[in-house]
Amino acid sequence: MTDGKRTAEALLVRPGTAERVPLPHGGGFELLADAAATGGSLGVNRLTLADGADGARPHLHALSTELFYVLDGALDLYLDGAFETVGRGGLVVVPPGMPHAFGAAAGAGADLLAVLTPGVDRFDYFRSLGRIQHGLDSFDRLLPEQDRYDVHFLDASDWRSARAATAARAAGGAQRAKGRRMP
Repeated sequence: MTDGKRTAEALLVRPGTAERVPLPHGGGFELLADAAATGGSLGVNRLTLADGADGARPHLHALSTELFYVLDGALDLYLDGAFETVGRGGLVVVPPGMPHAFGAAAGAGADLLAVLTPGVDRFDYFRSLGRIQHGLDSFDRLLPEQDRYDVHFLDASDWRSARAATAARAAGGAQRAKGRRMP
């Protein structure tokens, strides 16, 4: 039972009204709800990635839990040293402090919903990522903002190696398929 007090207003984002931050090679962020719009309870964005495109390099959130729901395609994930692929309908919940990274699987794009709770105002972070991806800004500019956005970047060498190996396997499979002759 509640005491009838409301702590926040309802938020309604109608289709086609959210700000879109395009990424190179197709895809982009759809900025659905920032913490300021949800009373600090959560932040939500939709991310569409082109075939094999990188999403986020290894990082962690000190304060927030992050949820990923794969709407379509397949997502490669790095979860505290483990590598997983999650397809359409898959759900991943990353607790605070867990190193993680993600990108569209080789041979597939990815469309996902990402929720961060408690929310952090990160729309400016996603706008910055768009500028960085388009070569209009430097990644180094985000480094002093890690606490502000609760995104703490980590070494990316094992993630890059795993992504390169996955891409090579996918390319090899595609080449073998091309080389097969139909009877």
